[in-house]
Amino acid sequence: MRGVGFVESGLTVNGSSLGWNQTNHCKLLDALAHEQLQLCRRNLELMHSIVHAAKMTKNTCQNTFGDMRWNCSSVEKAPRFTPDLAKGTRESAFVFSLASAVVSHSIARACSSGELPSCSCAPAPAEQAGPDFKWGGCGDNLRYGLQMGSAFSDAPMRNSRSGSQPFRLMNLHNNAVGRQALIDAQETNCKCHGVSGSCSVKTCWKGLHDINHIAMDLKSKYLSATKVIHRHLGTRKQLVPRELDFRPVRESDLVYLVSSSDYCTHNEKHGSLGTQNRQCNKTSNDSGSCNIMCCGRGYNAFTERIVERCQCKYHWCCYVTCKRCERTVERYVCK
Repeated sequence: MRGVGFVESGLTVNGSSLGWNQTNHCKLLDALAHEQLQLCRRNLELMHSIVHAAKMTKNTCQNTFGDMRWNCSSVEKAPRFTPDLAKGTRESAFVFSLASAVVSHSIARACSSGELPSCSCAPAPAEQAGPDFKWGGCGDNLRYGLQMGSAFSDAPMRNSRSGSQPFRLMNLHNNAVGRQALIDAQETNCKCHGVSGSCSVKTCWKGLHDINHIAMDLKSKYLSATKVIHRHLGTRKQLVPRELDFRPVRESDLVYLVSSSDYCTHNEKHGSLGTQNRQCNKTSNDSGSCNIMCCGRGYNAFTERIVERCQCKYHWCCYVTCKRCERTVERYVCK
């Protein structure tokens, strides 16, 4: 499965070294679908932001799921997706929604930082300013980020060659859920003005939460995702909940078509690397606990010596000296 998003290793590896000042650079990215290739040629200035987004998606996914059996290791083999991402699983739903959110986030931030000639700061919000503040500053250009990000993320799913219709509908839906999570992640930032920092007047603008905040929101949606089936609802086929298949899917729900492996043991057919030798927490009861992470197989303990800075002192003016301390910690890994 190729060209089903932009979380492809080919994009992150090859894209980082390009200057993105010639249209033939787009051909060097073997991970792009035909539709994305055309968008690349027409919007070369966006590609730095898109490459950055691909790296951020991979890192954020792995950090967000580092304490779970599935730790987002599936993206390592992209653009040749492992079966758990190519068949419409719950994990696929998370990866696509996150990727969609991140690419729009990256473009919106690039606009406000002046990196893109095709856009600038966001326009002032339509809502009325308050009595103690005025709209100003340079907000993240979410409107432009959503416009260009959705064009890039959704393009492959508009083509019948990118998998079955249910798979494409699932990914388009989850892409939209990711972008809605981004919209919901707007916050108001302000800067004070006044004599001696009195903050008699504030200038405020709309900004975006960092990606980790958005990833945690999508992780909660992953945990409560809805399994769907492709069937007639009214005059056309739609994705509807498998258990309660007489109502439409809610726009805020991540959806998936196929149940996942438990990821306990290595199984290439299901895209599972297993949890053997994964580190676990002996005293925890959550998903990273040895009981859950190790799937009942038990765990091995070992000690590790850690060298770190300690007893640091600040000297006037202006440097810090520290001692080196060693301590022994106990680690646990799954059998």
